[in-house]
Amino acid sequence: MARTLKPGMTAQAQLQVHGEVEQTVRGIIADVRERGDAALRELSARFDGWNPPSFRLSEADIENLVAQVPEEHLTSIRFALEQVRTFARAQRGSIHDLEVETLPGVTLGHRILPVGSVACYVPGGRYPMVASAIMSVATAKVAGVPRVAAVTPPKDGQPYPATVATMHLAGADEIYIMGGVQALAALALGTESIPPVDMLVGPGNAYVAEAKRQLFGQVGIDLLAGPTETLVIADDSADAEMVATDLLGQAEHGPNSPAVLLTTSEALARAVVPEIERQLARLPTAEIAGRAWRDYGQIILAESEGEMVRVADEIASEHVQVLTRDPDYFLRHMTNYGSLFLGPETNVAYGDKAIGTNHILPTGRAARYTGGLWVGKFLKTVTYQRATREASVTVGRHCSVICGVEGFAGHQRQADLRVERYGEAVPEKAAT
Repeated sequence: MARTLKPGMTAQAQLQVHGEVEQTVRGIIADVRERGDAALRELSARFDGWNPPSFRLSEADIENLVAQVPEEHLTSIRFALEQVRTFARAQRGSIHDLEVETLPGVTLGHRILPVGSVACYVPGGRYPMVASAIMSVATAKVAGVPRVAAVTPPKDGQPYPATVATMHLAGADEIYIMGGVQALAALALGTESIPPVDMLVGPGNAYVAEAKRQLFGQVGIDLLAGPTETLVIADDSADAEMVATDLLGQAEHGPNSPAVLLTTSEALARAVVPEIERQLARLPTAEIAGRAWRDYGQIILAESEGEMVRVADEIASEHVQVLTRDPDYFLRHMTNYGSLFLGPETNVAYGDKAIGTNHILPTGRAARYTGGLWVGKFLKTVTYQRATREASVTVGRHCSVICGVEGFAGHQRQADLRVERYGEAVPEKAAT
């Protein structure tokens, strides 16, 4: 039976949206809906200290900002873009249109079509999330989305050059500098100067997540992302330094980011605690990572690999790093996770930044029922059907019966009309 050596707050507790956040978001959305650009300007000035002539960057603005990014940084950004695009292209290639004759004369099919327009939100704040532009914008363009609007808040009152450069290199059709709830509301609802989009994607703080929740239905969304989560699964082949490094590497995202060690080795579990303290003493982001570990960190001791699988699937973490002798055991048996990182040679930071998988992933146990952002999120499967006259009579007779059972007289008449029109020319044998 698994034992918890260090308890922490559960991921489920983080799903509770405080009434203050909900009401604040509701008010901002209503204001943008009613007053459009005027509200957007006032809110942007109040929250971001930003009130430019235009929230959308011109081509000249973009060129100027890209020129401010060191070539070494651009080289690494281009590398990461190519990894993400390569994987997204392979995923897109695995999704196909379909057409099948289900019975003589009845043809059914589906087409895979991209969403018409998408807004990709890229967080700023404490950490300007350059990699989020790669994950969202590049993937949407590989999916074939015709219009991709990229949006990010200013940093210290100005556009952040590296984020803008990444958006541009990823293929964004429009780039806006505006933040938070007002930005998402403007793009979802549309204003005098900003055409509305069909879908919002991207991570953000509690206000951004709540805005996406409230705007869902008006537009589509990718998922509701909460604080970053990481789960490290380890046995006695793992070392405390790597385990601690990988836990703190994600805990630094925010003071409410859960970092969990699940292990069969009590010796490792005991060794990790002082190792974390040793690393925190020299980690530049120790104030944040230390709070996250203190309040949300956990250590769970399991009796076997099988029990680790069971506990890990219950946790359903966003990121799961496997530091065991046989990492593929967990690939074969686990079902609830955002992304798996198998073996010590990879880690969550690779997935977050450059290896090619997407870092916009389900949190708060949502991995039980959904995966993360991928090329398929930007695609919709639409169906069609056609039938010969003979097949229409066959289907129509059965359809009429079911409509009668349900009491849908208008539906039944649709079916009966086809049977009447086409049935006379169809031999009885062919129409049964």
